Amino acid sequence: MQAFAQEGVALNESTPLQNLERLAQETQGLQPDSAVKWQARAELRPRAGVDDDVWLHLAAEATVPLTCQRCMGVVETPVEVDQWYRFVATEDIAMAEDDQSEEDLLVMEPQFDLLAVLEDELLMALPLVPMHEQCPVTPKLQVGEADMAAEPDSGKKPNPFAVLAQLKVKK
Repeated sequence: MQAFAQEGVALNESTPLQNLERLAQETQGLQPDSAVKWQARAELRPRAGVDDDVWLHLAAEATVPLTCQRCMGVVETPVEVDQWYRFVATEDIAMAEDDQSEEDLLVMEPQFDLLAVLEDELLMALPLVPMHEQCPVTPKLQVGEADMAAEPDSGKKPNPFAVLAQLKVKK
């Protein structure tokens, strides 16, 4: 990551959503051409008395097909990420500084997995309850709707043992 920051060149990529396995599991009807467009750039920021800090900016945009929790149809959900990270040397430093820092902290690792961080951010950006603004079809209440319309309310509760007795007689 240090070398990436020293180069100062941004990565502009497009990654198929199906390659992000955890995110793909959350989708409904994922098209083969569905992709996330993302950009990553790193920079060195001077800090008094010590080595420069390595910072990473990650921005991404995707449209993810999710299940509408109202009508159970597909709702195309736009998802965006715009996040800064500061790298620290060890997990202990990250834990110690996490409460005081406003930015997210990542541990400097020799084999940094940028796509895993991207996927984590996209998963966190998904809505908890995806829904259409206006569902294309009217949601139907299926449980008990026909039964309630067919049976007039007599005011008496049916005897549950009578139902069991009917089952016993059929044998």
